Amino acid sequence: MICLVALGAVPQGSESPTEAVRGTVSRVIATLEDPVLKDPAKLIPRRRVLEEVIAGRFDYAEMSKRSLATYWTPLTETQRTEFVELFKRFLSDRYAEKIEGYRGEQVGYLSERIEGTYAEVRTELRSDKTDIPMDYRLILKEGRWPAYDIIADGVSLVKNYRSQFQKIIRESSYQELVNKLRDRTLSGEEKAKL
Repeated sequence: MICLVALGAVPQGSESPTEAVRGTVSRVIATLEDPVLKDPAKLIPRRRVLEEVIAGRFDYAEMSKRSLATYWTPLTETQRTEFVELFKRFLSDRYAEKIEGYRGEQVGYLSERIEGTYAEVRTELRSDKTDIPMDYRLILKEGRWPAYDIIADGVSLVKNYRSQFQKIIRESSYQELVNKLRDRTLSGEEKAKL
């Protein structure tokens, strides 16, 4: 089931890209299978735990930079910080919604490819009905392999959002994109404070 193909060396003392993905996926599944957190009344605490696990593994700054592409460069540090935080919250919400539908599917680890400081871990989400390819793209930073893109069934998360974000910016403005992200991530309580 597991076939690792490494095309480059991993710096000593660091985890391998596959270990990074496997560790995070295992923590996510353990959270979803936790009998205490399965209680529907525990939706918010479960989401927070999932967000914490995911946030520890994703490089949201890199994802933001790649999603905005050329629109990233002219941003001030303050704008970049704000965008990364909004995008992080937006992705955490979307990812948590999707993975809460977990019904005991198995994850197969197919291969690992390393080229310099970049890696790709190919996995497959297997159920009785279908197999969905899930590839994780990672970047080596400080001995760790955080993810900067996920390709689910051939669709890149970063490219998908880049296309959407560029359309909003071209048709309106960067500020409109920020407003849309803010509206989609803030709770009613947080909106009331603004």
